[in-house]
Amino acid sequence: MTAPHIIDPAGLLGQALGDASPDLMRHLLSTVINSLLSAEADAVCGAEYGTSSPDRVNSRNGYRHRELDTRTGTIDVAIPKLRSGSYFPEWLLERRKRAEAAMISVVATCYLLGVSTRRMDKLVQTLGITSLSKSQVSRMAADLDEQVHAFRTRPLNESGPFTFVAADALTMKVREQGRVVNAVVLVATGVNADGHREVLGVKVATSETRQAWNAFFADLVARGLTGVLLVTSDAHAGLVDAIAANLPGTSWQRCRTHFAANLMAVTSKAAWPAVKTMLHSVYDQPDPESVKAQFDKLLDSVGASLPKVAAYLDAARADLLAFTTFPQPIWRQIWSNNPNERLNKEIRRRTDVVGIFPDRDAVIRLVGAVLAEQHDEWTEGRRYFALDIIAKARATTTNTDQRELEPAHNL
Repeated sequence: MTAPHIIDPAGLLGQALGDASPDLMRHLLSTVINSLLSAEADAVCGAEYGTSSPDRVNSRNGYRHRELDTRTGTIDVAIPKLRSGSYFPEWLLERRKRAEAAMISVVATCYLLGVSTRRMDKLVQTLGITSLSKSQVSRMAADLDEQVHAFRTRPLNESGPFTFVAADALTMKVREQGRVVNAVVLVATGVNADGHREVLGVKVATSETRQAWNAFFADLVARGLTGVLLVTSDAHAGLVDAIAANLPGTSWQRCRTHFAANLMAVTSKAAWPAVKTMLHSVYDQPDPESVKAQFDKLLDSVGASLPKVAAYLDAARADLLAFTTFPQPIWRQIWSNNPNERLNKEIRRRTDVVGIFPDRDAVIRLVGAVLAEQHDEWTEGRRYFALDIIAKARATTTNTDQRELEPAHNL
């Protein structure tokens, strides 16, 4: 295969689409990569391929071919050779995304430990690995552990304050002392002062207890988590207590999605469709006053016929409507943990490939790498909240706190 040295995007795309090949994306990726390699080799030589130039310092001398595994399949890469010295595209063939490298390390570790050997053989093949030595796995794991540790322990005060925080937990299967047990991965995300989302922390615990959540939030605070006005989560008692203990003065928003599931459990099957519709109508209101008025209507409508449901709703009122203190344009992002659920799906997509982890370090290695990768994408992407919205949220909350204190000062 001869790599072209000049890229003609319009002609390339037109020809590829015209051919209507079933391997269109792989063909496009192969052609573009080889074109980039050829162009980069020309830059190293000081002149384009096949042209005379006084600036030329080297010449091309054919190609050497390498297979490159990509998410669109394996492609043939034609690496230009030079007459003197060498050219090697480290940016393409040596650098791997952290999550993919972590996946390889975890699967290889499972394989070497003899865990589900038949299944690990298949996984290794799907990752494009023919063989890995113990020393290779050890070096890869050590490098990933260092990167993930630096990510998990980084100072948070440099990008704070974090006005909004969300916390959630996932369960993973881990082999410990010859048994397969459940371990819990605690994850927190937040919106920094620049309006971008960040992954604040990740921790593996034996179970989702008050002590585990308390240690998790204490670590976040020690690393510089400040300025939190609202934490969104489910109603796990240990989590709620940890928020109150470590972030005093912070409001708690009970996730509306988790609450709906809890409410359904105390509502009869026949009555649930009507109750669900009325509950959703609360969130459809355009302003805080209308939200609260609609919630009152909901309580009145179920008070006589469903007293248990009414009591459950009334007890959760303050925590369920905490979002109304903040600007209406961001209600959808803060009244539930749905944004974090999408992050959880991405974690599951990677971890389900492994199935049972050989130890907790492997969990941290893979989940931490996935989260670090997502963190980088958030940092480089669009703002999650506009700066004026964050400023308005902080100003509104400050004004509300002052109004609540005024009667006490007047006594």
